[in-house]
Amino acid sequence: MADFGGADLDAFRAEAREWLGANFPKSLAGDRPALEAAILSPDKPTGDLAAWKERMGAKGWGVPTWPKAYGGGGLTPAEARVLAEEMAAIGAVNPIVGMGVNMFGPTLLEYGTEEQKRRYIPDIVTGKVRWCQGFSEPGAGSDLASLQTRAEDKGDHFLVNGSKIWTSGAQWADMIFCLVRTDTTKKHEGISFVVFSMHQPGVEVRPIRLIAGNSPFCETFITDVKVPKENLVGPLNGGWTVAKRLLQHERSGMGGRAGARGRADSLGITAKAYVGEDDQGRLADLDLRTRIIMNEIDARALQQTVRRAAQEAKTNSGPSAATSIMKNANMKIMQDRAELTLEVMGAQGLGWEGEGFDADELSAVRTWLGGKAGSIYGGSNEVQNNIIAKRILGLPDLTQAH
Repeated sequence: MADFGGADLDAFRAEAREWLGANFPKSLAGDRPALEAAILSPDKPTGDLAAWKERMGAKGWGVPTWPKAYGGGGLTPAEARVLAEEMAAIGAVNPIVGMGVNMFGPTLLEYGTEEQKRRYIPDIVTGKVRWCQGFSEPGAGSDLASLQTRAEDKGDHFLVNGSKIWTSGAQWADMIFCLVRTDTTKKHEGISFVVFSMHQPGVEVRPIRLIAGNSPFCETFITDVKVPKENLVGPLNGGWTVAKRLLQHERSGMGGRAGARGRADSLGITAKAYVGEDDQGRLADLDLRTRIIMNEIDARALQQTVRRAAQEAKTNSGPSAATSIMKNANMKIMQDRAELTLEVMGAQGLGWEGEGFDADELSAVRTWLGGKAGSIYGGSNEVQNNIIAKRILGLPDLTQAH
């Protein structure tokens, strides 16, 4: 179908509406935040959620614009927007999520061989395989190119040794996309991009318990792990280029999270419950009311920016350095919202366990603490500011000027 309005798009809207009406379990509608939380949970879905995931995966609409040849929806951007509108209208949430969708899949579609695409993409489309990212190391965080995990050429395979850290979801992942050093004489030009199974001998994962009480990040130890040569994505020693593109996709996804309204809509309602209303039914605290409204305005503005950038990426060569702006902006909005929530709840928002606190109050303090990591992972705010300064504003590199 063509990417424009009119009869074709109206016909697709009718098709999408009919399919969703027949396939989205009505039991999942009504509580969007709860549904989103269930989808993001590491637990295997059951019941109607499992059925919804299976149906969306089989239809390919979890990744609507990916090529049909690999199981994707094959939709145009305009059709994908219509699909999103129809899903929102009935309270449906996309159940196909994760690093395979947001990061590795789009990168593989650009840099992978035909055999690699046919091998890995279908299982991402259906959500069958979970992926994690092996980039950062104990001595290679912001300066990622200093990584030391080695991949020695053993003829028909690489032998990989080293360790990664802050490996999100490694304890639940089936596969990892990983940066390794294949040439010790060069820095950026000595890095390659490989993928391998997390279930093979030599891979050890240790979850890291964070201040918020959960363990989304892990240490990953890699000892004498065999990686077939066909698992090399992109050229040998060309992994830095592949990784930069993947990081743009990652930051684009981080920027897009502000578009999911959910809790932003409920913050004003929550504030009224704790702070009270004036005689006109408005939040009684004028200053607090203003700051909540400004946070929501920022979230909506970012949502529109993300949509525009996504459309521009379709006509250009993929995500641009502007994803660094969106990543920083989104993290600021989310952190400000968490601070506002605690301010609204007061002492009730600082409970950790025990009686006297409801589930939302206990969640508020954990969200606030966990959100502190947002300005670090995916490239710290400082790293993003450097990218913005150099690649968008064209400012000189002062470290090389002296």
